[in-house]
Amino acid sequence: MTSKKITLIGVNFYPEDTAIGLYSTDMARYFVEKGHTVNVVTGFPYYPQWRIKDSYKKKSSFYQEEVDGIRIYRYKQYVPKKPNFIKRIFHLIDFTIGSWFNLFKIKETDIVISIVPFTSTILLGWILKKRRKANLWVHVQDFEFDAALQSGVTKSSKGIKTLIFKILFGIEKWLFSKADIASTISNTMLKKLDRKAKAESFFLPNWIDANKINPESAQKHAYLNSNKFKILYSGNIGDKQNWEFFLEFIKELDTERTEIIVVGDGAKKEWLLDKIKEYNFVKYFSPVPFEELSDLLCSADLHILFQKEDVIDTVMPSKLLGMMASATPSLVTGNIQSEVKKVLDESRGGYYLSEANVNQVMNVVNNLVDDKTVSQEMGLKAREYIVNRFSKNKILETLNNKLEEV
Repeated sequence: MTSKKITLIGVNFYPEDTAIGLYSTDMARYFVEKGHTVNVVTGFPYYPQWRIKDSYKKKSSFYQEEVDGIRIYRYKQYVPKKPNFIKRIFHLIDFTIGSWFNLFKIKETDIVISIVPFTSTILLGWILKKRRKANLWVHVQDFEFDAALQSGVTKSSKGIKTLIFKILFGIEKWLFSKADIASTISNTMLKKLDRKAKAESFFLPNWIDANKINPESAQKHAYLNSNKFKILYSGNIGDKQNWEFFLEFIKELDTERTEIIVVGDGAKKEWLLDKIKEYNFVKYFSPVPFEELSDLLCSADLHILFQKEDVIDTVMPSKLLGMMASATPSLVTGNIQSEVKKVLDESRGGYYLSEANVNQVMNVVNNLVDDKTVSQEMGLKAREYIVNRFSKNKILETLNNKLEEV
């Protein structure tokens, strides 16, 4: 195995321990374990709370540190307290400009890995590629422009909105043309990537550490310790989820037998808290530390994820892996073309409904409440499927083998 010098560029990284930050950190640590030299150009940790982590607030705008053998170059980017489309653009631009200065601190690199989002990391990666005569690898966790268009984060009039996204997609196509290799996390996204990028592309899904999310070692979590049937949503409280349907759903629950717990943070948290304050059987908690995540997920009787029907696999929800690894059934709504539907259908580890129909959803919930055996069998099938196909060691070994080819 040849040791390589790798530079990873992405806005989310350690100590963020959810979503993209978790996977980018795992990736970098794995490279170090395999004997590679790893530099990371990133921002200050802020997600999912949308505020810079307290332990980093007083640090200088350009800050360097070393963690687990990884040299990290940070820029303190603008983070909006209440993100909207315009504020997210400023967030992206500020990170990009600040990180451009950090590029000059990278003296040698063989491979640059740009993590999307942000799409602008490809521009940074291309600049570094040219300066250091390296290869550029683009790894897509989310097509951010597609996600913004589908989830309706901009309220512009139709004509202006069309023009904005025409420009954005044109820039995106130009940037993707600079990649030497490209990867993404779902098969449906891979087809989209093939339309956007000229480079070789391949499937690199997110992974789960089955030892870290493990019902056999999990303890009952304090947030889910009642005797009722416990329905859990854990994850980002953002624009991609169908919170309007969530509000319809909670009105129909049998509160004598069931309760609902929401654990998370995100751009729509305050909106959601205002809407649910009159429902005392809906409990909200801030995100738990990663070391508590197994206890939290494995203590639920049902996981829910209500997606907007017009969002088609701009991202394969990484939270689904943890939900299924907990040996607990999942109930998901969304577009019929979603890859999540394929995963749940193949695994028989949950329910996927292609329309947000409250009666259908309540039928599923009531059946699971009434029949614990069905629930347990479905949960075990979910875990078996995820462990066999998305285990951390298996996916990262594939990643390292591809790195050797590059």
